[in-house]
Amino acid sequence: MSLLLTLLELGVDTLKSIGILGAGIGAGLAAIGAGLGIGKIGQGAMEGIARQPEAAGTIRTTMIIAAALVEGVAFFAVVICLIAVL
Repeated sequence: MSLLLTLLELGVDTLKSIGILGAGIGAGLAAIGAGLGIGKIGQGAMEGIARQPEAAGTIRTTMIIAAALVEGVAFFAVVICLIAVL
């Protein structure tokens, strides 16, 4: 209850600033998560190709599709954070 009263006492400008800060943090976390996810995809693909070089084409194709899906989710998260600011 005291948190709600504290937020009400801050005012609209302060709350909007906190919202912008939260959206920025969310967009940053989405970008970091996408980078880590694509790194893990690349690591797994390289290990798979090293173990089975004859399957390199299939592994590469699957890696590119998975990386594109991760990028799509990250892009969606960043857009949602930007929309939340407006």
